[in-house]
Amino acid sequence: MEQVQTQAPVGFKLFDLYDVSEVEIKDPALRPYICISPKLLLKTHGRIGEKLAKTKVNIIERLAARLQIPGHVGKKHKVITNWASGKYNNTMKIVMQTLEIIQKKTNKNPVQVLVTAIENGSPRDEITVIEHAGARYPQAVDCSPIRRIDLALRWFVQGSYAKAFGKKSKMADTLANEIIKASEGNQESFAKNKANDAEKQADSAR
Repeated sequence: MEQVQTQAPVGFKLFDLYDVSEVEIKDPALRPYICISPKLLLKTHGRIGEKLAKTKVNIIERLAARLQIPGHVGKKHKVITNWASGKYNNTMKIVMQTLEIIQKKTNKNPVQVLVTAIENGSPRDEITVIEHAGARYPQAVDCSPIRRIDLALRWFVQGSYAKAFGKKSKMADTLANEIIKASEGNQESFAKNKANDAEKQADSAR
């Protein structure tokens, strides 16, 4: 597969705010699948008609798309709030506020913090169920890079949504805290805990 270019043109910034030319993706397995190309407007309309098209979509836009539908946690139905209506303007506004909060709290490039959080909050192994001779048993499998990124983004949103729904905290604040904690490897992060649980289950199923 062709490597995705991570180096940005000199002087060109994402949203004309964040310099992504020095953002480093340390995990070699995720490097070809995380797109951080600088653009003034992140809105592809889902029209990238290529194989593995999501790898061509900027990681910030993928986070905003995940925010549109927080999704279910297990079998528990999550009540959809007024901002999670699938509107691009609403979700992108939350993402922009989240990036601002991350920059203020860490004094770092928020795109770099997000990339590090994805690396820390994504599982490398997980389990699948194999049925043989009428018996079902778990089997450890490697987690693909694309699935690792998808799981990390999903857990960021689900963990922050649970802390914001029906509470005084705003979604932008809880999402920023979740990403910061995941980037630091803090066990209070929902994504970090889920990744650790998945890897522990995989270790016991080897």
